[in-house]
Amino acid sequence: MNKQGRHLVSTVEPGRHQYWGTTNKGPPEHMQSRHPTSAIVVGSGIVGAATAYFLAKRGIAVRLIDATAPAAEATGAADGAVSVASKRPGPMMRAALKGVALYGQLADEGLFAGAFKRRSTYIVASSEEECAVLEAHATALAGAGVRIETLTGANLTSRFAVLSPEARMAVEVHGEGHAIGYQIVHRLLSASGICVERGTRAERLLQDVGAERLTGIATNRGNLSADVVVLAAGNGSADLLGLSAVLTPRKGQLLVTERAPALNASMPGAIMSGRYLLSKGSQKAGHSAPARGLGLVIDPLVTGQFLIGGTREDFGDRQSNDIDAITRILTDAVTLIPGLASLRLLRSFAGVRTAVVDGLPLVGRIPGMQNGFIATGFEGDGICLGPITGKSIVQTICGETPDIDLSPFDPARFSSWGVAA
Repeated sequence: MNKQGRHLVSTVEPGRHQYWGTTNKGPPEHMQSRHPTSAIVVGSGIVGAATAYFLAKRGIAVRLIDATAPAAEATGAADGAVSVASKRPGPMMRAALKGVALYGQLADEGLFAGAFKRRSTYIVASSEEECAVLEAHATALAGAGVRIETLTGANLTSRFAVLSPEARMAVEVHGEGHAIGYQIVHRLLSASGICVERGTRAERLLQDVGAERLTGIATNRGNLSADVVVLAAGNGSADLLGLSAVLTPRKGQLLVTERAPALNASMPGAIMSGRYLLSKGSQKAGHSAPARGLGLVIDPLVTGQFLIGGTREDFGDRQSNDIDAITRILTDAVTLIPGLASLRLLRSFAGVRTAVVDGLPLVGRIPGMQNGFIATGFEGDGICLGPITGKSIVQTICGETPDIDLSPFDPARFSSWGVAA
């Protein structure tokens, strides 16, 4: 225990230490005077890859390690939405706005050129409950400065002719986009020249005895040392920090159709059902999200195919699909876009994302550690927020004001094994 009475991360058996919150008030003195020269990033999903990229851009030597391979977990099984449309009002919506803007900037600069598809998102309501939630959400989006347009009746039919008459209203969210996670990771790693050290499993943090500093990471291949350690390992971060009560795995199921160029071209953007807002809790509607939330997203891909999802599940076999979920997703999809009924389903897959019990990611300094950082718990928002999070973490490491306000995501809001009051 240090002189402030906080427990530090132990170098002995992982998961047996206490974890207490501290305030995240900017970089310590030793990091304000100079940039670090070396860093270890744990996890090569989109957040880890972005962090490594922005570190390397500053000339910092990076070792990027992963227990498996780049984009092998949540990033490789994501829907790819670069979107503010479904974000809850507040810090997540503000962060998403910055995230979408960064994608556009990096696409214009060439890094993401051809890998970021600009398009609108249409949030569609088909029931009174969905309409009520959508109206409230549209107000929140507009209040945050998002360009939206409400469509009903003939205006909706004219704008989105292939949409079913079941649709009662829609809100077009302009300036959105789509990106395939593993392609973005590949761009980031290729541009930075970083090779992922695959099959390297982080086993515990190594602490400078008597100081609030990490010296590195113990792995199955030996100890690694660096000036800075960043944990972007999703659910693996829970094991390293003993945060199983804070971080939880959440399953999602997705589907991909065959190519249908004519139908694909007739869709002016992606569809998100109003029920998706309900399943995600983007707006409070007098209920909490069920243990298995079923929403609907239909995204016309640049290949001419359609990506259809999905579910939000706190239970079940996390490595496979089930016929009940697939049936319900497809039924809802055909109800909104009848033309999908004639298409073959080519692939169904599931992914496991990391969620935080209070619905906000953990991004910032590991409490009690001057040179340890964590960025995880984005659930379905990782593709959108990955690059901006990586950039903001690196800005924090280098003593600069980050592009997004990280205070709402401060890991110090949790103490011990539960949510701080």
